[in-house]
Amino acid sequence: MAGLEAELIATAAELADAARVATLAHFRSQGLTADTKETDRFDPVTVADRLSEQQMRAILARRRPDDAILGEEFGPKAGTTGLTWVLDPIDGTRGYLSGTPTWGVLISVRDAKGPIYGLIDQPYIGERFEGGLGRAEVNGPMGRHLLATRPPRPLSDAIVFTTFPEVGTPEDGAAFRRVAARAKLVRYGMDCYAYALIAAGQIDLVIEAGLQAYDVQAPIAVIEAAGGIVTDWQGQPCPQGGRVLAAANRAIHAEALALLNA
Repeated sequence: MAGLEAELIATAAELADAARVATLAHFRSQGLTADTKETDRFDPVTVADRLSEQQMRAILARRRPDDAILGEEFGPKAGTTGLTWVLDPIDGTRGYLSGTPTWGVLISVRDAKGPIYGLIDQPYIGERFEGGLGRAEVNGPMGRHLLATRPPRPLSDAIVFTTFPEVGTPEDGAAFRRVAARAKLVRYGMDCYAYALIAAGQIDLVIEAGLQAYDVQAPIAVIEAAGGIVTDWQGQPCPQGGRVLAAANRAIHAEALALLNA
């Protein structure tokens, strides 16, 4: 298994390197436009989203041709190994279009039980968070460091991130506000970077709704490797997305979960 683990880690790194090149080639470029994948709301996709995923799929076709793939832009590909690569070529396309630097690339590999390894890569910032297969670390402008989530503290001292009210139903939003009203500080947006901040020990909670598998599987792997917990709003595993509660530790998770279901 050690040889396979090393191969999966090396493959993920090559995927992330390729996605960095593909996404930065178009970031903040003049005339960058987006199509929308939905008719009732703006769900953007750019040439960079598609190029990033195409580049990653080409690497997998060479290095891991028998693995399955689930990608946001080009859908599923069947495999025979029991392993599936889950790819979000740009998580935070709205931010990417706006020129903000905290969009990212999400890469994970899962088995039948769920994600076993994941990367949250920030091309413009140059930070890469990884977790699983015995690793929990970030490598970036400040060097390479181990990841560790915050120890328990009351919700009244906690920092909470979300993309509400942009995502979720009115009922989801009302549940979130019950938690937000008790927190010390609430910040909005940041997409996948908020999950990286949990793993890095900077914040306590991320509360989201309406997520897909490719939005959450890499964050699950990274946060759990750093000592945190990620579940749905009923406290159950959430590898397929939906309503997601990511927490630095079980104590703050339990406090937030109770309020979400009050």
